[in-house]
Amino acid sequence: MNGEDLIEKVLRAGGRAADEVEVFYVREESVGTDIKKGILGAAEESEAWSMAVRTIKDGRIGFSSTGDPDRWKECLDAALTSGRMATPQQWGGLPKPAEIPGAAPSSDPDLVVAVEDAARMVDDLLSGAAEHPVDVVGGSADLARAYLAVANTSGVFYGMDRTAASVSLETIREQSTGYEFDVSPFRADIDARSVGERSADLAARSLSGRDIETGRYDVVLSPIAAGSLLGQILLPALSGRNVKAGRSPLADKLGEEVFDENLSIYDDPFAPGLGSTVWDAEGVLTHRLDFVERGVLRLFAYDLKTGYRYGEESTGSAVRSRSGVPDIGFHNLFVDGPRMKDLGDERAVWIHDVVGAHTANPFSGDFSVEVSNPFWMEGGDLARPIRTAMFSGNVFEMFREIGGLGKDARRVGRLTIPSIRLNNQQIIGK
Repeated sequence: MNGEDLIEKVLRAGGRAADEVEVFYVREESVGTDIKKGILGAAEESEAWSMAVRTIKDGRIGFSSTGDPDRWKECLDAALTSGRMATPQQWGGLPKPAEIPGAAPSSDPDLVVAVEDAARMVDDLLSGAAEHPVDVVGGSADLARAYLAVANTSGVFYGMDRTAASVSLETIREQSTGYEFDVSPFRADIDARSVGERSADLAARSLSGRDIETGRYDVVLSPIAAGSLLGQILLPALSGRNVKAGRSPLADKLGEEVFDENLSIYDDPFAPGLGSTVWDAEGVLTHRLDFVERGVLRLFAYDLKTGYRYGEESTGSAVRSRSGVPDIGFHNLFVDGPRMKDLGDERAVWIHDVVGAHTANPFSGDFSVEVSNPFWMEGGDLARPIRTAMFSGNVFEMFREIGGLGKDARRVGRLTIPSIRLNNQQIIGK
C-alpha cells in the first residue's frame, strides 16, 4: 500500500470515530558520513517512514505516531484513546482546502542521495582543511530527500518534496580549535572545501591567544554567534503560546518600539531555505510575517490550537518534527536592516560562536556564555586572537541600540542573519 492510499484509509477509519482526523506523513531517504581521525569513517544509507495522527472529538485532541505502516490501526486507536482522556478546549476546526499559490523552493532536483556524493563532500572538506597546519578532529557530510504530506477529513491533502545537504568540520592546532558548517536545500550551495578551509583557518589563527581584561567593549557577533543567542531567547518571545501564558517579555508591547529602528525581523516561507513551504504542518497556508518592522513589534506567531484557545487566527506558523505534535515555529526567519560596509573599522571584539546559549533565560533575556574563537578586530580585519572569555548581558536590552548590521548575511539553520555590531558590552576575561 502506498503512502497516499494509507493516509486515505486512516482518514476514513478515523472519521467514523472522531469529529475530525489529521495525518502528517513523512517518507525520507538519507546518507550520512562521518570523519574520524582525518579520514572518511562510517557511511550509512537509511530510509525512514513515519505517520502522526491527530484526532478531535468534542474539543478533545488526541495524538499518536508510528514508524511502522502495518501498525496504522494501533496508531489511530492510540490517538482516539488519548483524546478521550484530554481536557476539552475551544476548537474551530481543521483547515479546509485552499488554492495553493505556486510552489516554494524547498527541494533540489539535482541532489542525489548517494554515498559517492557524500564521500566527495568529505574529500572537499579535508582538502580545504589541508590549507592550514591543523589536525582534523571530526566532521560529517549528509544528504537527504523527503516527501511530506498533511491531510485531514476536511478535504486537505497537500504534499511536497524537501531536500537537504549539510557538511561540518572540527579542527585543532595544539590547544586551539575551529568549527564550521553549512546546510542548504540545494547541493550547489554547499562549498565543502570552503567550510574545511574556514574551520582550519580558525584553529590555526586562534593559536596563542592573549587574555582580555574584564570590562565593557564594542562587540561584533558573527552570524553564527548572533543566531545562537537569538534562537534561544528572541524566537520563544515571539511565540503566541508564550505571550498568552505570560512567559514572553514582549507580551504587552505590540505597536511599541522594542528594538533598534534599523532592525527588522520577518518570516518568509517563500524564500529559498530549509523551511520553505506554502503550507504549514497543519495545512494552513503560509504567508510572509513581519514580526518587527524597523524596531516596532507588529505581531506574534500562532498555530491552530493556540489561536483557537485565545481567540487568535493561526499565522501559518505550525512546524513539527517527523513524528511530533504541531508546535509554533518559523519557516525562514530573517534578521534584516540597512547594512554597513565594514563593522570592524573601529576596534571591537569579534566573536565567532558562543557556548552555552541553551542556558540563557528566555523569559528575561539574560545570558552568560563562553565565547569561541574571539579576536580583536581592527580596521575591518581579525588582528589578534583572544584567549577564551565570557560574554554576558540581556538580548532585549542589547538589541535596542545596535552599532550596525554587516553585509555578510548567512543561513544558520532556518535563520538568515548578518554579523551584528553591539556597543559597550560586558566581557568577562582575566
